[in-house]
Amino acid sequence: MHTLPSDQAWTVLASLYRTAYDVTTKLGFPDLCSTALDRLGWAAQRASDPVLSGMRQYLRALAYLRASDYRTGKRLITLGMGVLGQAEPGRVKDVLKGQLHLGAAVLAGRDKDKNAAEEHLLEAHRIAERTGRAERVHWLSFGPTNVEVHRVSVLAELDLYPEAVKSAKDTVFPADWPSSRLAHHHAELAQAQMWAGQPDAAFKSLIEARKLAPQQTRYYPTVRETYAGLEAAKRRISNSFNSYGTWLGHNR
Repeated sequence: MHTLPSDQAWTVLASLYRTAYDVTTKLGFPDLCSTALDRLGWAAQRASDPVLSGMRQYLRALAYLRASDYRTGKRLITLGMGVLGQAEPGRVKDVLKGQLHLGAAVLAGRDKDKNAAEEHLLEAHRIAERTGRAERVHWLSFGPTNVEVHRVSVLAELDLYPEAVKSAKDTVFPADWPSSRLAHHHAELAQAQMWAGQPDAAFKSLIEARKLAPQQTRYYPTVRETYAGLEAAKRRISNSFNSYGTWLGHNR
């Protein structure tokens, strides 16, 4: 790699590290996830690609979101926006900017800042109207559907669970929308349904998440938290509840 003058080779390497990040995150290996992000940044810098560098800051912000460090997450979103400002104008830059706004919206929601969350969602919606469906741009699944999915997440983060469930019902998914992203949505919807007092619907959403992306669902912390929360109501849920817990490894 070091003997090749081409920025494209470094871009390909950065993309491979991004893939490693996706796999390690979904399978529950945070240490390897951090290593992949560090190497993504290293390769993106050598590729002189501000879009990849901005995406790295977005992914790092998500890691701090999972660690409940919202201040650092917000700072990384701001850094990502700054780096992205150096990119050439165009659809790819717009997609990354929109995704950064979505990340900022979830961080604001988790931090119970409703006004900031709504502002970021609104800006992401404006950008999505320009870009249209852009699921394959760096595999971020950005577009109008992803904005609506994030709206559900933000409402749940703000403890507005009935509103989150209603928003999910109003969301229409394209037939070919990425199954991993849809599974993630069903997992988060299940948690909102549980807190909205809908245990049967919550369990159905967990089953749908497993159907769409079993490995990802099995290791997703929100799924385990929701399943644990539903245990108190398990006598009112179907008999398959215990078998789902065995599949998760919860009943061992």
